[in-house]
Amino acid sequence: MSGNVLTEQEAIRQSLKLVEKSGFCLLGTIADDGSPNIKGMYNVKHEGLKKIWFSTNTSSRRVQQLRKDDRACVYFVAAGRPGKGQSKGLMLSGTVEILQDIESRKMLWSEGARIYYPLGVMDPDYCVLCFKARTGNFYHKLQNAIFDIR
Repeated sequence: MSGNVLTEQEAIRQSLKLVEKSGFCLLGTIADDGSPNIKGMYNVKHEGLKKIWFSTNTSSRRVQQLRKDDRACVYFVAAGRPGKGQSKGLMLSGTVEILQDIESRKMLWSEGARIYYPLGVMDPDYCVLCFKARTGNFYHKLQNAIFDIR
């Protein structure tokens, strides 16, 4: 960062680096009663900060929640030692589309997933979630930068 001010441009640059380096993130959804729910997800594929894809069980609670309310957030974190100013966090807010078309399924499929989906890429309990970000909130060194996703 230049100086002590976290600019929007620098926040976006650092956000992209954080997403690139993160193998894992948290997906937040809204439960039937309106309470927030969060689940750890593998960061398998992304298109910059605009789109992030996950695979999951069609029968999962997360998918049922998203069918009722598609609003969601994804959080990435690089935790440093407390008091050292190394921690970074990024929350992306947006919506999720549930995909079950063959192209989406094949895009994220790996043979290692067969343990969860014994019928393979066409298993009816296998689906893809496409998170589409609208805004970002990057945190680092006691500073926040909120920005729109373009």
